[in-house]
This record gives sequence, structure tokens and C-alpha cells, in this order.
Amino acid sequence: MDTRGIISHISRYVKLSPEEEQFFTSILIPVKLKQGEFAETADEVTTTFIHVNSGCLMTYYTDPSGNDHVIQFSTSGWWTADLHSLTHNQPSIYSTRALADSEIFLLPKIRLEELVERYPVFERFFRIMFQNSLVTHQHRIVQAFSFTAEQRYEHFQQKYPQLEQFVPLKYIASYLGITPEFLSKIRRKRMEK
Repeated sequence: MDTRGIISHISRYVKLSPEEEQFFTSILIPVKLKQGEFAETADEVTTTFIHVNSGCLMTYYTDPSGNDHVIQFSTSGWWTADLHSLTHNQPSIYSTRALADSEIFLLPKIRLEELVERYPVFERFFRIMFQNSLVTHQHRIVQAFSFTAEQRYEHFQQKYPQLEQFVPLKYIASYLGITPEFLSKIRRKRMEK
């Protein structure tokens, strides 16, 4: 699998030497997922970080009633994993599956620890990624509390302009915290304008 995309992504934040780049790409595990296949499943301990090389993944929580609650979509260039499970070695409460045929790289936790110890530039890179992730999740919390459903949908369209082409509306509605029927009503209203 082509590693140029992931190296280009990392190079936006830190400069890698050829040795750092070579070691990093040597520890990645390439995986191809078909639409609907899982990259991570609830009730299992998360042992890898996932980088989306192409395609789209959806991370969600399934409540005791069997309802899925979408936490995030991960498209090309995004990293994802259940950090609580990964850090505390406890079963994940999330599942992550492909919404489209996808190519991902897995970075095992044990190899990540070796990577950051051997090459501190990666410690900096992952710190930046975690900071960005925290900011994104904080913004999402603020939006959930203070934005109207229409504003959340508008923000979603700006953040993920291509997703509506292949993500079922029920998952978008779940991500926005509304019913699919209400999302349809918002979309119809926007088309009429």
C-alpha cells in the first residue's frame, strides 16, 4: 500500500529524516477493508492506532437498546482509535467500520512506544494530533449544546463536503444528534431556498 499520503500528512507538522521515515513506514500494517468490515469492535481491547489512507470509517457507540450513536467519521488523512481502551488496556465501548471500501494503516501500540522513544519527532507529531483531536471534540460538544440542528448540519457539510454522497442519512443524523426524519426536513428546507 502506498505510504506517500501518510508521510505527506505527517510532514505538514514535523520534518522527518529518511531514517525516521523508513522506520515509521516499516512498522505500519496495511489493511484493506470492504464496505461494512470492522477495523475495531466494541468489547475488545484496542491495540492499534488506525490511519485512514483512503475511504471512510465511522466510529460509533451502540447503547443497551441497540441504537448506534455516531461519534466520528474518519476520512483520508485522519487517525482514529479508542484512546481510553488503548491507554488503559480495557475493552472498547466503540466499534469502527468502513462505510466505503477503505485502505488503512494500523500502528500497533507497542511499536508506537518504540517509535516515539527512538525518534522524538514522532512524540511531537502525536502530541499535535492529540491536541487537534481534543480541540475538535471540544468544538463538537459546544455545538451540541449551543447550535441549532440546522447550524450543526451546515457545519457538518463544511467539514465533510463529500460524505453525503456515500454515508446513509441515518448515520449523519446520528452524528448530528437528530432523527433521520428531522434531517430530511432540514435538507428539504435548504433545497427550497
